[in-house]
Amino acid sequence: METIITVSLLTFAPMPEEKISLNKYISSTGYCSRREADKLIEQARVSVNGNIALPGARVSSNDKIYIDDELLKVKKTARQEQFIIAFNKPIGITSTTDEKDRTNLIRFINHPKRIFPIGRLDKNSEGLIFLTSNGDIVNKILRAGNEHEKEYIVTVNKKLTPDFAAKMSKGVNILGTTTLPCKVRTLSGKTFSIILKQGLNRQIRRMCEVFGYEVIQLKRIRIMHIQLGSIPVGKWRYLSEPEMKELMKMLKDSNNQQE
Repeated sequence: METIITVSLLTFAPMPEEKISLNKYISSTGYCSRREADKLIEQARVSVNGNIALPGARVSSNDKIYIDDELLKVKKTARQEQFIIAFNKPIGITSTTDEKDRTNLIRFINHPKRIFPIGRLDKNSEGLIFLTSNGDIVNKILRAGNEHEKEYIVTVNKKLTPDFAAKMSKGVNILGTTTLPCKVRTLSGKTFSIILKQGLNRQIRRMCEVFGYEVIQLKRIRIMHIQLGSIPVGKWRYLSEPEMKELMKMLKDSNNQQE
């Protein structure tokens, strides 16, 4: 007797793409922090696929998100493991990952990935600082710290003497050591630029104190080949691919010199 076997074929629908919160998506593009994204959503400036977005909305990579009339796109570098953020740190924000400190820059930026500052910038100082999610990059840059330049604009409490720049540039005795020679240039009566290749604790402020000056404003405008440029205070951007390539080349050259 012939046996007939019936096979039931099941059709599986493809799994839908997991959605993320809209504010996280906006933050991942580098446009702004999640906190600022929430404000934009509340102001009805954000739309998803042509419809005004509501608070708490969730989206996928297939959705088209606009802020005002600008279409947002996740930048390629944001998806890569090795990315670096250039952040214009405001005064009052601390360069720490300590969650107990409510003024820490990690809390302020609120990036969707876990990131770490590379080096530090005093709480009372402002300007350029790098952050990354890659601990290897942190270690490489810190190890090569005395090989690369960092530039600052500094304003003090009284007029600079004619020989101030020459004296500062030769090295100053602080913290039981003499600072490395550096480049100092007077810009105006009370303001000067300084380029360092080291980063002792509160170095510039301590150097100025030796000559009887108090720092009123200190702003870092460059790290290596990366300029602060037009990044607004409290904002950040990803380093471009050319910037990243140049940075990796500089770090490689530093490691070769150390070897």
